[in-house]
Amino acid sequence: MDHLNGATEDISCCSNTEERRSHHSDKTKSNLISRLNRIEGQIRGVKGMIERDTYCDDVLNQIAAIQSALNGVGKLLLENHMKSCVIERIQSGDHEVIDEILVTMNKLMK
Repeated sequence: MDHLNGATEDISCCSNTEERRSHHSDKTKSNLISRLNRIEGQIRGVKGMIERDTYCDDVLNQIAAIQSALNGVGKLLLENHMKSCVIERIQSGDHEVIDEILVTMNKLMK
């Protein structure tokens, strides 16, 4: 649930640590899978470029594009996670989620 305007969110997370899961809407899941499929294709393209001895700068530019695309996927997941799972866990009194999200954000920002 969107805690600002009462609308239903795309993702809901279980707070049971043994079985925590995200529940993405079909639209969100489709968006993420589409992005990841494009990234997968870009990675295959870079592999082909290396096999064809493509100029290094061109390969590096493609790698930068892949990293940017992966960052986009990560940002989308992080936003949805914070708007649903993190809020739900804080509201239920589970403040350990704050340390968890800080560790995750540090990993994403490396």
